[in-house]
Amino acid sequence: MTAERPRTSVNAWRPSVPGISEVFHAHFTDHAYPVHTHDTWDLMILDDGAVDFALDRRLHAATGTAGVLLLPPGVPHDGRTVTTSGFRKRNLYLDDSVLPQRLVGGAVDSPVLDDELLRHRIHQLHVSLGQSGDEFESECRLSFIRERLHFHLDALRPLAPTGEANRLAGRLRELLDSRIPVGISLHEAAATLHAHPTHLIRCFKQTYGLPPHGYLTGKRIDRARHLLLDGLRPAQVATAVGFHDQAHLNRHFTRHVGTTPGRYRRNLTAPPAQPPPPTVVV
Repeated sequence: MTAERPRTSVNAWRPSVPGISEVFHAHFTDHAYPVHTHDTWDLMILDDGAVDFALDRRLHAATGTAGVLLLPPGVPHDGRTVTTSGFRKRNLYLDDSVLPQRLVGGAVDSPVLDDELLRHRIHQLHVSLGQSGDEFESECRLSFIRERLHFHLDALRPLAPTGEANRLAGRLRELLDSRIPVGISLHEAAATLHAHPTHLIRCFKQTYGLPPHGYLTGKRIDRARHLLLDGLRPAQVATAVGFHDQAHLNRHFTRHVGTTPGRYRRNLTAPPAQPPPPTVVV
């Protein structure tokens, strides 16, 4: 009796994050891509299996979960599974605002990057892209991926925080504090403060110990707690403090506080009963 082969599955969407034109997750068992090109950069990680592909008529292979594949725009390529179990992959299609066309040659020469840090950052970005309302976090994570790709293709070293890091971080904190309910994009913050996005994030984390998206989420949670104790319903609170919806509030509130907003509101509307004083033996 022949074992049933796992089914092909595909999931694709367009996130509200500048620079990413499409997110594509797939499990292919026997699909073979014909030779084709993209208008965008194709950044791919494997979660299982192996693939063979030809890029600009040169053969390449990727196996396991350590490497990163970067296929440049306008260059013909194909792809196929190697094993009967197929492969699972996650793709990001990136436009020229992330990587300029002048870097195509370097990607053609080395489309498979052995970089565990880059792969981990791409995985983190996919996780945040799968959560509605976390676009600011996704934008921050994409900024570090862009920097790492430039390091591989353009030999650009990241800027280290300087003596002005605290001043720049303080200005960003003031900006975030003034925009808690409405939020701000990383692009707007960097333009307002005249700083490179990743340099801005590094300065903030060096000064305050957490990235700016984590700081903004924490401030929103603090406001949510106060409003819940004032008697507002979780759905009202989510909108008031800047979360995408109640599910978005629930996810972050539970992670920060250890309970859902609804339970927090119900359990803390009255002070808990106090134990009786101890009996004093004379």
